[in-house]
Amino acid sequence: MSFEFVLRLIGMVVLAFGGLKLGVRLATLADSPPEVWALVASLIGALFGLILTPYFTTRPARLIRDYLSKLPAQQLVAGVVGLIVGLIIAALVSLPLSLLPPPYNAILPVVAAIVFGYFGTSIFAMRRRDVFELFQGHIPAYFGGSEEGSLTPSRQVLLDTSVIIDGRIADISQTGFIMGPMVVPRFVLNELQHIADSSDVLRRNRGRRGLDMLNRLQKESAVPVRITDMDVEEADDVDEKLVLLAKKLGCAIVTNDFNLNRVAELQGVVVLNINELANAVKTVYLPGEEMEIQIIQEGKELGQGVGYLDDGTMVVVEGGRRHMSQTIQATVTKVLQTSAGRMIFARPSDTEQTGSHG
Repeated sequence: MSFEFVLRLIGMVVLAFGGLKLGVRLATLADSPPEVWALVASLIGALFGLILTPYFTTRPARLIRDYLSKLPAQQLVAGVVGLIVGLIIAALVSLPLSLLPPPYNAILPVVAAIVFGYFGTSIFAMRRRDVFELFQGHIPAYFGGSEEGSLTPSRQVLLDTSVIIDGRIADISQTGFIMGPMVVPRFVLNELQHIADSSDVLRRNRGRRGLDMLNRLQKESAVPVRITDMDVEEADDVDEKLVLLAKKLGCAIVTNDFNLNRVAELQGVVVLNINELANAVKTVYLPGEEMEIQIIQEGKELGQGVGYLDDGTMVVVEGGRRHMSQTIQATVTKVLQTSAGRMIFARPSDTEQTGSHG
């Protein structure tokens, strides 16, 4: 016998008894024999109890259980903490509300508990990442925090000057691939300002672009972007400061600087290279596959045409020169991976060749 069936029987008995009382009451009001009213009302109550009891007991409990089982642990804990905080605030507010004349002294404390409990739960659940980062910064090293009280190594990342100026980090930050806060040391910000104040037009434009990108990051990033005053006194060079600071905090460096990448790896610092990420997510074509490509310039060899994919990959089309400024179907013949990136060789498809001969 299932628990739900037992509850159905209990609900049937309870509502049948309630129907019996209601039937007797209605019979008294209608001045009729109480037996008929009591029997009909009790049968209706028993039927309703048998059918509807699970919808008020086990079914909601099962839905709540399934919903809670799918919630991330952080969201669940943050929601419970928010509920507790909300109820504490409601208890403090209820003290002056209980001094009001009736019926407000009985109704308003209940309303305050519901309102503050709801807002506490929803706000803490929505801002759970910030809440955990706030407390995680004070976790001792033996509980998973670092000795400096920073976040865990897999969470926060340091941004260097080159990756901020490059700007692609602003788009990447909105995708969710970077899980923790992005930290910009004050000495990196100072270097950006120094570049932006340069007398050289190109350097000045690069510096201003970096400052604009940093401003965009702070406004649009899916994770927090913080400026830290932490410094490394024993180093003067910005790259060296970044590597030492990353080692001290136990976090990764996001960069597209080749030299910084190598130096950091030699010292055991994790590096997230934007250029390597861009190469890794480029569209993969295999020999024999077809693509649509616009021929925009001549190649180095006779008759070659050159086009580019949306991700910047160069496509060299044999015999593509006669299709200059046209978008054609081409068949991939070879794919080369060079130090400069991926290069694709292709030839016009049979339909293009037939059309050109026609």
